[in-house]
Amino acid sequence: MIGEPVTVIRREQHGFTPEGEPRWERTEETVPNVLIQDGSGANATDSTRPDGVTVAKTAHFPRAWHYRSLRGCRVRIDGTEYAVIGDPRPYTGGLTPTRWNLTVELQDERG
Repeated sequence: MIGEPVTVIRREQHGFTPEGEPRWERTEETVPNVLIQDGSGANATDSTRPDGVTVAKTAHFPRAWHYRSLRGCRVRIDGTEYAVIGDPRPYTGGLTPTRWNLTVELQDERG
């Protein structure tokens, strides 16, 4: 199996403004060989979003990627950004037989 490249987008604090407020910057990192699995999609059921949909995907990150927490990150796949759900951690124990050891659930809401 061969995955595809995705972009991990982080919002990181880089110092402070002259007023003392945190200065945030977006950083991007390309991760090759990520397996993408389509998840479920659903139409919104609330009356304030009659055309709304929720799109879910699962990304399987390779062992070769140097793990950093993905909490609060976004992942860009084919030009669409998805929010990372929770704070996924790599599998432990060394008994996973594939090249992928981190399952990341992603979500995007539109409309």
